[in-house]
Amino acid sequence: MRQVIFDTETTGLDPKQGHRIIEVGAIEIINRRKTGRTFHRYFKPDREVDAGALAVHGISNEFLSTQPRFGELADELLEFLSGAELVIHNASFDVSFMDAELERLKHKRKVSDVCQIHDTLVLARKLHPGQRNSLDALCKRYDVDNSNREYHGALLDAQLLLDVYLAMTGGQDSLILDDVGLDRQGSGSAAGDGWVRPQGLLTVLSASQEELLAHEALLEKLDKESGGKTVWRKITSQV
Repeated sequence: MRQVIFDTETTGLDPKQGHRIIEVGAIEIINRRKTGRTFHRYFKPDREVDAGALAVHGISNEFLSTQPRFGELADELLEFLSGAELVIHNASFDVSFMDAELERLKHKRKVSDVCQIHDTLVLARKLHPGQRNSLDALCKRYDVDNSNREYHGALLDAQLLLDVYLAMTGGQDSLILDDVGLDRQGSGSAAGDGWVRPQGLLTVLSASQEELLAHEALLEKLDKESGGKTVWRKITSQV
């Protein structure tokens, strides 16, 4: 499954008041793994950044004056997003700005025409009703390090959201070793490259009843925190 973790920074809060996108950050993942492909651009908005927005992201008018306009890179951005499920925190905000930019260019397509949209704020409110569900709050809840987030930034926030999203939806996914084996010296190497099968008999130890109960209790906790999406249960149900 191809997904793109997506975030924007803007000149203000409302595109209907003429506010514009000034930064886009997007990270591609396939089957919950980063592919290494990203889209990160700044844009010249042809208007001043509101003081309140500047205090949030710290992107100055002087810096933006040297950047390309959104229209110059719109097709490249849409090509990157096309066919993916966009994972966005508070999706209505970012999507409304994207649609406003496309409408300004007299584009015939909206974001929803080229992508599916998954709002992690809606998911967080289902998992944690009545609690704070800002990105910072979720980072704290899921032990995601956001200590470098002095200012908001589209690519930085997309990376934080990626870590939070995987934690919210993956249960035990962080325990999977990402197809990495060990070579003779014990260093990491891609599976199949330098892998040596251990010699001798394989000893299989069965879990005790106490261990099985403890394991089940942990799965129940993971189910609750991930909304019933624990990876271990998915795997064992297919065996």
